[in-house]
Amino acid sequence: MKKVERINIIMRYINNRARFTISEIMKEFDISRSTAIRDIREIETMGMPLVAEVGRDGGYFVMHNSVLPDVRFTNNEVKALFIAFMATRNQQLPYLKSRQSLAEKLLGLISQNQQDELVLLNQILLFEGTNPHNPDLLDLSDLPEPMLETLIQTLLIDSYLFLTIEEEKGLRSYPIYLLHLYREKSAWFIEGFDLKEEKKTTIPVDRLTDVKSYPVKKRFSKKKILEKLCKQEQAINLVLELGPKAIAQFKKYHPIKDSISYTNPYQTKAILKTFINVNNLEELTEMTNWLLFLGKDIKVKEVPIEVLEGLQKRLCSLLA
Repeated sequence: MKKVERINIIMRYINNRARFTISEIMKEFDISRSTAIRDIREIETMGMPLVAEVGRDGGYFVMHNSVLPDVRFTNNEVKALFIAFMATRNQQLPYLKSRQSLAEKLLGLISQNQQDELVLLNQILLFEGTNPHNPDLLDLSDLPEPMLETLIQTLLIDSYLFLTIEEEKGLRSYPIYLLHLYREKSAWFIEGFDLKEEKKTTIPVDRLTDVKSYPVKKRFSKKKILEKLCKQEQAINLVLELGPKAIAQFKKYHPIKDSISYTNPYQTKAILKTFINVNNLEELTEMTNWLLFLGKDIKVKEVPIEVLEGLQKRLCSLLA
């Protein structure tokens, strides 16, 4: 274990104990007495308020209400943090102003040589969605919708929300139980259970004008919501497995509100479960054309017979 890493771990170890001895440090970290003493002295010089107890059974304790001093990073840890910051550029993520201050503090903590390495990484590394003509990590040109942080702060306190949305006909309010908040095609969406319509719905965050907690008296219990969702999921009649090409097509266009669920960490395989109203001719035709749009990179696990018949007619008309 490297010295920097060991000292960081020792600081966390002793900060969580009312009292400790040099012998305990030696045994816990498998180091010599002289090394343990040197590490403790270095931790003291970094600002941790340690008090020594005199006597045969003497040891150390941390003064009450103390906090850990500044954590030191290895070269690879600094690069890992910086690259993580770089990967979030142009992603319209919440708390970007905090990301900017964190990046500034990180640059202020490290040596000039480390700073030079990070500047070079900033010039040569590009991630999906990154604008190569605007490589400055500290430029906040990719701020998200202003309501996003307000939404997050509210849902951290309460999942029952009363949302006001701007639509073509004016403002409309939705009482929902929030299931997920997700980002797709550079936009943020709320997936929730509509407490009035009693069904799952998807709402774009960029249309939000107000968000607040929903009155307790009008709520369903979480158990009841999950039961209703489970019954609705039983009505699913289209199940597809998507490969990477079909996923790319899905991201370009999908007429349904349901989202895909990735089945591997590389996001190259996904599954889609949805419901097609076969009694609605317009919807049936649209879904038939959309399945052809997804291409060959799909495996059909479940599909209504009406959709198969629609696909056959569509293919026959193309061949004719």
